[in-house]
Amino acid sequence: MNKIVDQNQLVSSSKIGECAETLSAALDVQLKESHQPGGTKVLRKFAVGEVCELLGVTPDMLRNRHKNKSIPEVETDARGHRYYSAEEIDQLRNILFETTRGKSKDSFRPGRRKGDPMQIISCVNFKGGSAKTTSAAHLAHRLALRGYKVLACDLDPQASLTTLFGYRPEIEFAEGGTIYDALRYADFDAPEGEQDGPVPLREVIRKTYFHNLDLAPAGLLLTEYETETANSLRDPRHTIFAKRLSEALETVSDDYDLVIIDCPPQLGFTTLSALIASTGLIVTVVPGMLDIASMSQFLKLVSETLGAVSTYTGQDVAYSFVKFLVTRYEPNDGPQRQTEGYLRAILKDMVLTNPMLKSTAISDAGMTQQTIYEVDPKDFVRATLDRAITSVNDVAAEIETCIQGAWRR
Repeated sequence: MNKIVDQNQLVSSSKIGECAETLSAALDVQLKESHQPGGTKVLRKFAVGEVCELLGVTPDMLRNRHKNKSIPEVETDARGHRYYSAEEIDQLRNILFETTRGKSKDSFRPGRRKGDPMQIISCVNFKGGSAKTTSAAHLAHRLALRGYKVLACDLDPQASLTTLFGYRPEIEFAEGGTIYDALRYADFDAPEGEQDGPVPLREVIRKTYFHNLDLAPAGLLLTEYETETANSLRDPRHTIFAKRLSEALETVSDDYDLVIIDCPPQLGFTTLSALIASTGLIVTVVPGMLDIASMSQFLKLVSETLGAVSTYTGQDVAYSFVKFLVTRYEPNDGPQRQTEGYLRAILKDMVLTNPMLKSTAISDAGMTQQTIYEVDPKDFVRATLDRAITSVNDVAAEIETCIQGAWRR
């Protein structure tokens, strides 16, 4: 028997739009309240122990340097404890490089040297919930604090990485100003001057509150890239999609050591553009059999698709490194341990030794659009925060080793 639906009980598309507007306004208020006065994100300062870990020096060495005034004095609290901004840490790094003798001085400047290519690293998987954005954000933050000049590139129209940097994409980038503007296709049928071709990537890159770290933001308009690319394949006047992101990044290659790309959870033209532009891949995977099965399909499709692109363009796609990162890992979970062991038995050293642990510290930081490097340690259980930071630091250190290896160091 068919149920008769009262027309007054149906939810219209306009009602859905009202929900979106209401939710967006509420999120805007919440973000502004969680950040500094004025709603702008500001990076906290770092204690002596954190600075020593980042620079690879001892507290005594730092204290003596202050005592003999070979490094500038910084802010102190009521107890005389010193706190350093990210800019001041970088200043220390430069001073230590200039005043240290021997090969050890190179550790203070880990970035590119003459002849080193910019490394472009994509965090990928076409299964949602595999912590791609979380991994990309923490990796970008950690490597920026380590002294690398980093460009975070958000290629996901959902723009979660962009939101983590304190932006409201649906408000601030509703009309443009995102990576889409640097990738879009010209409308050759439009009148002269109205063809709206791509803009230089440098025009959409935003400086962030995080020293050494810039952002190429995303927004919903990026979904247009999929449709436009499909249509462009029939018009030889367009630069093929396989080269668009690569060529855009090449224009800013002198400005950065690294590019960290957050890819969307699908294998479309956007993800393919990232895969083709990349010099290294981090494939995130939650240790579950369904997740591994999904990743297997993803890898097969990636291999076949990149093979077809290589045939079409005449250029092979190859990487300095491809690593699998186990994410959201709970070491006390027996099935997860077994699944992780299964993955390592098959893929061996392609799986990073250190997993990224599932942590309430990472989850709680995400509630206020922050990484664990941004939060005030006083707001967290110290042991929980330290455990999360150690996990992320260890993952980043392995990836940093891969980067250095790509530069033949």
